[in-house]
Amino acid sequence: MTSDMVRVSFLNGISTVIKMITGLISIKIVSVIIGPTGIALLGQLTNFSAIVLIIANGGINVGITKYISEHADNENKYSLFLSTGVWITTIFSIITGIALIVGAGYFSTIILHNIQYKIVFYIFGGTIIFYAFNALLISVINGFKEYNKFIIANIVGSFVGLIFTITLSVKFGTTGALVSSITFQSVVFILTLWVVAKSKWFKIKNFFARFSKPTALQLGHYSIMALVSAVTVPGSQLFVRGYITKVQSITQAGLWEGMNRISFMYLFIIMTSLSVYYLPRLAELKRPDELKKEVFSVYKLMVPFMIISIIVIFLLRDFLIQLLFTKEFTEMRSLFGYQLLGDFLRMLGWVLGYVLIAKAMTKTYVILEFMNLLNAVVFNIIFINAFGTVGATFGYITVNFIYLMVTIVLLRRTVFSADKNNLNSSN
Repeated sequence: MTSDMVRVSFLNGISTVIKMITGLISIKIVSVIIGPTGIALLGQLTNFSAIVLIIANGGINVGITKYISEHADNENKYSLFLSTGVWITTIFSIITGIALIVGAGYFSTIILHNIQYKIVFYIFGGTIIFYAFNALLISVINGFKEYNKFIIANIVGSFVGLIFTITLSVKFGTTGALVSSITFQSVVFILTLWVVAKSKWFKIKNFFARFSKPTALQLGHYSIMALVSAVTVPGSQLFVRGYITKVQSITQAGLWEGMNRISFMYLFIIMTSLSVYYLPRLAELKRPDELKKEVFSVYKLMVPFMIISIIVIFLLRDFLIQLLFTKEFTEMRSLFGYQLLGDFLRMLGWVLGYVLIAKAMTKTYVILEFMNLLNAVVFNIIFINAFGTVGATFGYITVNFIYLMVTIVLLRRTVFSADKNNLNSSN
């Protein structure tokens, strides 16, 4: 319902304003201390940690949100998802943590291009289990539609992240900035636990009940989709950043990463609104006409916001560069127009992509994600070779446009078709 979406967006907007303010301070401090080269390394680690986190929780978080939303009134059913989720997260996060510690030198060399940063991966491996459980709890909160608690958890995370960034970056430079990016969520887990401790559904027995194989298989569809996303989305960014570094320079890669961080800051309000409200809502809907109505209601809210945001950011691009970064990033202004157009196409595609996730259309989702990865590789090589760093934004536009067009065609023939009878079965 549109009114619910407005309410969630408003509440989430409060959290986002705080996150943006703390993010502004963090970006400024980090860019002054470590410069474009450090920003490029931080981007590499951010993408890598996104992949690792998905692996550490078995890719089940979206599935947890969906099925808890569907069974929120049935404790016997939702407790199975909670306990099975805990078992999966525990096993996968322990295995992932060991792999990070054992392979610290390798990951440091491959991801950060220098073995001197292996301490970052030792720390990451030791704390990943708390990072994974924080993500699991956030997914549970989403499923029960406890929007206020979700907002509180995000606000707390923003302040903790700021404190970690300032303290570690000032004291330890680039290494400190890298460590802060992969540890603050682990601390936030304790605070998230405190936020949800008084919830009606929060009972210790629900988290430590038996492991259910049928439940795990249900979550498996979402694990496949999440793990594919973990490879394709951050993976494509790792490739583009690495390719710019190879054919241009690591400084140019840092400029591109700075542009990405500006995009993330204003897109965050839409991304979290979609995950908090939109995904559970889609999971509830059964009829094609209901789904289409929901999609269009979201577009009616999102498109005006995107257009206004894009215009404002483009007009203020020089001010934003000075505010968020340093003079070393001035050249980044040439990326804004194309990047913002790509952002717009990306968000249009995301709204439709969530339909695939909510309806567990695993095969379709996987094919589209790998199509995106292949397109990102091909078009970025072509455009970066032809136009330099700005070519990466041309590739961004092209990839998102193709995804949007293909998704529209597929959904019109399947989910939105009037003769589609079973929307909740995996294809």
